[in-house]
Amino acid sequence: MLSRLTRPQALAVCALPVVGLLATTVFAPLPFSVAQPGSTANVLGEHRGTPVITISGAPTRRTEGQLRMTTIVATGPDAHVSLGDVLGNWFDSERAVMPRDAVYPSGDDVKEIEEHNKEQMEESQDAATTAALDHLGLSEADVDVKLRLADIGGPSAGLLFALGIIDKLEGDGSGGDLTGGRIIAGTGTISTGGKVGAVGGVPLKTQAARRDGATVFLVPKAECSDAQAELPKGLRLIPVTTLEGAVDSLRALETGKGEVPSC
Repeated sequence: MLSRLTRPQALAVCALPVVGLLATTVFAPLPFSVAQPGSTANVLGEHRGTPVITISGAPTRRTEGQLRMTTIVATGPDAHVSLGDVLGNWFDSERAVMPRDAVYPSGDDVKEIEEHNKEQMEESQDAATTAALDHLGLSEADVDVKLRLADIGGPSAGLLFALGIIDKLEGDGSGGDLTGGRIIAGTGTISTGGKVGAVGGVPLKTQAARRDGATVFLVPKAECSDAQAELPKGLRLIPVTTLEGAVDSLRALETGKGEVPSC
């Protein structure tokens, strides 16, 4: 025979499953990744002791300034991200909570993702080389370009690779540097035809860029609003849609002649 519970006792008993459910929800894994600003690398210089851009078959020039590609660092695809982690990082301007599928291909394990990112980087390097040499009117049959960026994957350095090749071969076309001696950072995919594409994670990349000394950031035009959302003080945004447009904007910025677009 069951004894009858008082109202407070009944509420206490009923609350136990609710507390248990909340605890389970807070600590259960969720399909999110927590990202933060990652490293940057100057494509005009060396990365881990190795030149990022090596060119043979055509005379190259000594460059001043920097062109820094940017990255983000995210929790791994197999990481345990709970509701507590999501809530704890949601309002942190130096962190971003992103759907895991937006960071990693859905259903892939760590090894498959690493291989996928490596393939994307290689494709990006090939596209950047083609776009840059076409822009300069040079043939890939005569000019050999090697791009090396160890331990960094994905396609988002394409624009900076292409600009780096152009700066090493031609500069601004008038004897000066495409960078104007500045530290310029940016992000964006590149097609063989020179079209710049969106990449994601831009607010975190602008923070990485400013942390490492950049004063100008080249951003795919489609991601202007994202870049403005958490724009660090002292960093100027220049929207781009094509490689040619990016080159024109940098020349205008250096010479003070012509229009430099803004977000």
